[in-house]
Amino acid sequence: MPIDPTFLKGVTGGPEWSVGGVDGTAAPASGGQSFASALGNQLSALEKTQSAAADASRSLADGTAVDPTQAVMAVERAQLSMQLASQLRTKGVEALSDIFHTQV
Repeated sequence: MPIDPTFLKGVTGGPEWSVGGVDGTAAPASGGQSFASALGNQLSALEKTQSAAADASRSLADGTAVDPTQAVMAVERAQLSMQLASQLRTKGVEALSDIFHTQV
């Protein structure tokens, strides 16, 4: 089964996801955006993905969907995006909890 290239839409792995150098210098973010704005942008992208999946599933239920596989892929993309966001939130909460429990 060939991989549909439209499934990778939006996955670029560009400089905004770079971690930094080994010597401790931070890599500059593209456009100089802060973590809060990057997080806000990703959350709005997640919201758009969820609404696109809702529209696709609604059109599939109404029988107005032109290509049912595109509707299913939109729902799967939204599900995977939500799972990723949930895992990132869980890891962030665990890291924050570890920081709070660290004795100085």
